[in-house]
Amino acid sequence: MFHSNRLITTLMWGGVAAAVLTGCNKPQADTSEGTTTVAEADIKNVAITAIVEHPALDSVREGIIEELAAEGFKEGENLKINFQSAQGNTATAGQIAKQFIGDNPDVIVAIATPSAQSVAAATNTIPLVFSAVTDPVEAKLLNSLDGSGTNVTGASDALPYAPQVELMQQVIPELKSVGYVYSPGEVNSTIVLKNLEAQLTPMGIQVHSAPAQKSNDIAMAARSIADKVDLIYTSTDNNVVSAYESLYQVAKESKVPLIASDTDSVERGAIAALGVNYHALGRETGKLVVRILNGEDPGSIPVYTPKDLDLYVSKSHAAEQGIELSQALLDEAKQVLD
Repeated sequence: MFHSNRLITTLMWGGVAAAVLTGCNKPQADTSEGTTTVAEADIKNVAITAIVEHPALDSVREGIIEELAAEGFKEGENLKINFQSAQGNTATAGQIAKQFIGDNPDVIVAIATPSAQSVAAATNTIPLVFSAVTDPVEAKLLNSLDGSGTNVTGASDALPYAPQVELMQQVIPELKSVGYVYSPGEVNSTIVLKNLEAQLTPMGIQVHSAPAQKSNDIAMAARSIADKVDLIYTSTDNNVVSAYESLYQVAKESKVPLIASDTDSVERGAIAALGVNYHALGRETGKLVVRILNGEDPGSIPVYTPKDLDLYVSKSHAAEQGIELSQALLDEAKQVLD
């Protein structure tokens, strides 16, 4: 099952009655004399789906809606938004994609790789804007970041790996081994594993990976490697982020520090994170949606990739996990949580 939050509003001026329609763009005729009605054809329909709801992906969605409003597309006036979460279930993501295709919105926004893949498999005509996808080419959403030539564009949350490794070494100067808990079914997570190994192995740093099929498996996977590693690194893997509190408990018990690439994870248990501002990523995604609503071809729009990363740290989580953060690291941080 999935939760549907369909937000549909029809404006009525001067007491004119208009029928509320779902999933279509049929105009409403105004037969009243001397009144004005916002025609249904003038209202844009944007369908948004996410593979799961957690702080990073929620921030993306909020940023998209804020940007649409800033550009004049406002819910309840000239915009209808249909948001549906797949609740972490890829089969449900496929069902949502098919429903959206039947509704024929002006644009579909898919947040996170599994949802984007589901929508891309269901349509090659309705504009698709993805967001928070680590490697859209590897995910087979498009062939080039410079413009797909198809119905797809979007915003990636890809991170450069050298700064991530530098952060790990600032936390553990004599770093010898890194743990990585991930979902083997998420292509974005397997890509991170491959790139981590490519970065760390030549440096003599061993990577111990622990696959976890479901959110409920995260704690057990972390425990399986906790005594073998100097720290555990987490990406924006949706199952992992959804169950971050359970991972945090393992880190506290084992005195193995958590380093994240999602800054929201610092508040939830990581000692440090160098990552994308997901609200800002949502705003950039919203700009792409606006361009399409204004008539631009999605296939001609390059993929957006953020250039700036934010460093968040937590002194209290560091202490719980047996680490004292250096003053240099604290000085570099955009936000320090006590």
